[in-house]
Amino acid sequence: MEASFLANYKEHIHCFDRIREQEKNIISVGECCVRVCSSGKILIAGNGGSAADAQHFAAELVGRFQVNRHALPCIALNTDTSNLTAIGNDFGFDEVFARQVEAIGRPGDAFIGISTSGNSVNIITAVREAKRQDMVTIGLLGHNGGKLAELVDHAVVVQHDVTARIQEAHIFILHYWACCVERSIL
Repeated sequence: MEASFLANYKEHIHCFDRIREQEKNIISVGECCVRVCSSGKILIAGNGGSAADAQHFAAELVGRFQVNRHALPCIALNTDTSNLTAIGNDFGFDEVFARQVEAIGRPGDAFIGISTSGNSVNIITAVREAKRQDMVTIGLLGHNGGKLAELVDHAVVVQHDVTARIQEAHIFILHYWACCVERSIL
């Protein structure tokens, strides 16, 4: 089957038109990220493509997004292969992010869990641990939000059925949040 550029383009535009419905929610989470970065840190995690998005977001805050400025506190929990494999081996894959949240999360920090299904067990487990640590919990989700939509303090749900379109919207939203945080310190 040949991929149609126009069909993919139209699907992308339709998805982005739908996230406009969550504009106030997305802005509110951006403001939350600003508050957290003023005195705490953001921990973020995902699986697969969402792991890449988490790593990308952390790099935008620790490095730079659009301007040179001081580094901002953000850690992508899916990037440390020693932690992932040790925790996965000793405690199971469901615990790979929760153990890290337990170790380095503090009250006032935030945990952002990215899941296109909204049902990633290791993200759910990490959210529960973040709540135990009195952290702000944010879900960047897809489809109908899954189980995570009800667990997190702030759920941003990209309501679409195609994972690629959800991930495209997720990186746009993460870039917006990075912009919010960066502009708050300029």
